[in-house]
Order: sequence, then C-alpha cells, then structure tokens
Amino acid sequence: MPIITLLTDFGNQDGYVAAMKGVILSRAPDVTLVDITHAIAPQAVLQAAYVLAQAAPFFPTGAIHVAVVDPGVGSARRPLAIQTSTAIFVGPDNGLFTDVLDSGAVTACVHLDRPRFWRDNPSSTFHGRDIFAPVAAHLAQQVSLNILGTPINDPVRLLLPKPQRQPDGTLTGAIIHVDHFGNLISNIPAAWLSVARWQVHIGPATIDGIQPSFAAAPVGALLAYRGSAGTLEVAVRNGSAAQALGAEVGQTLAAEPHSH
Repeated sequence: MPIITLLTDFGNQDGYVAAMKGVILSRAPDVTLVDITHAIAPQAVLQAAYVLAQAAPFFPTGAIHVAVVDPGVGSARRPLAIQTSTAIFVGPDNGLFTDVLDSGAVTACVHLDRPRFWRDNPSSTFHGRDIFAPVAAHLAQQVSLNILGTPINDPVRLLLPKPQRQPDGTLTGAIIHVDHFGNLISNIPAAWLSVARWQVHIGPATIDGIQPSFAAAPVGALLAYRGSAGTLEVAVRNGSAAQALGAEVGQTLAAEPHSH
C-alpha cells in the first residue's frame, strides 16, 4: 500500500489540500496519505526544503513525497520528479529539493512534461492539484519516471549557507530554521562541538555552555543545546528564542571554545 506525503504552504482553512487528496484518491484509492505540514510560510521555499529534509528520511522505503511551495507556478519553472534509492519526490523545480539532490542518493530526475498524465486543462495557478497530485497517483500505481517525463541533469539548487571553522577554533554559522516553538536551529553540526565548554554568541546575547536538555536551564532562560536534527540550536526554556532575540532565518551565530 503506497504512502504519499503532502507538504505545502496552503494552510488548512481552504479547500486546496483536500482537492489534491481528492485527485490522488480518485486515481489511486488504496494509498495512505500523510500530511507532513501545510503550515509552511507562504512562498518560503527554504523553510519547505528544511522541513522536508527533516521528515522524509523517517518514512518507509518507496514513499512518494509531494511538496508544493511554488511561487513560480505558471511560469517557465519546470514540474519535477526525483527518484532516490529510498523514495520519490514530486514538486516544482525551484530548489525545494536541494537537500535531496545533494544527498548522493538520486538515481533519476525528470521534467514532468507529458500532459497525458495530468488533469485535463490544468490551471496555471494550481499545479499541486492538476500536475503533481495526478503524477503522484501514477507513481503509486508503479508508473516509472521515464514514462512520466524527460530526464534532466540540471535541477535548480538553493545556495544554502555553510558553517565554518575559524583558525582559532570558533565555529560560525547561520540560523536555517525557526520551528513552531521559536527554537533557533543552526547549521553548525553538533559533532563539531567536541570540546567541553563553549560560549554561543547570537545577536546581543552570549550563552554559556551547551545544555543536555531544556530542563537543565531555568524557566525563561536562553540555552544552547544539541538538537534532534544534529545541529546546534538555541531556545528559551518554556518560551520563544526567536521572540526573545528578534531572530529569524539567516541570522549569524558563533560558538567560541573555552578551555575552562
């Protein structure tokens, strides 16, 4: 029984997500549909790429991931499907699948340019319903990528910020995601935090030490910790670090080693 996941910036107050589900179930009634989220900020491709990269690896092999955050809908941007060794990804060619493309696991990538696999008379503003949903249903019924589109080797990639190790041992990076709790997720790998003691600098704040858990800090205090995604994170216990610091995606931070 194939699994199809959905990730969009559509919200839940309109009928857009339900329309996509209806198209899929009309063509592949036995699939299991899973919502990753529909609360991506409008047009926030970088946020969508991050959330997809965090969720997709935990699904069973063979899952089909439909991700639609698509500010270029109706333009010359291509509809895309990507096969990896464990999954298939379907959505716009706008960098949303950068982490997938950089994973080294891609086995095929196609431009979805064969309208016979879409809904008739597709809307220029709703490719989620009229292209991506029917293509996902075909994939769930074992239609191969090379039938659904033309192979390409130049999918769009986002220029993602990279963490750096400075000569003095300081680690520098950027906030790449702010989660629902206001936690600030950086791109500095937790594995780089090898020495015993660090000071984390972000905006006007300096945080002493890396805590093992939220509970290790007093209520309302800023803390730095190794997050579940495997990178350095900053939080406020029982509060929002984003609100406390006025921080957002792209803000820089640094971790400075201390010997005592």
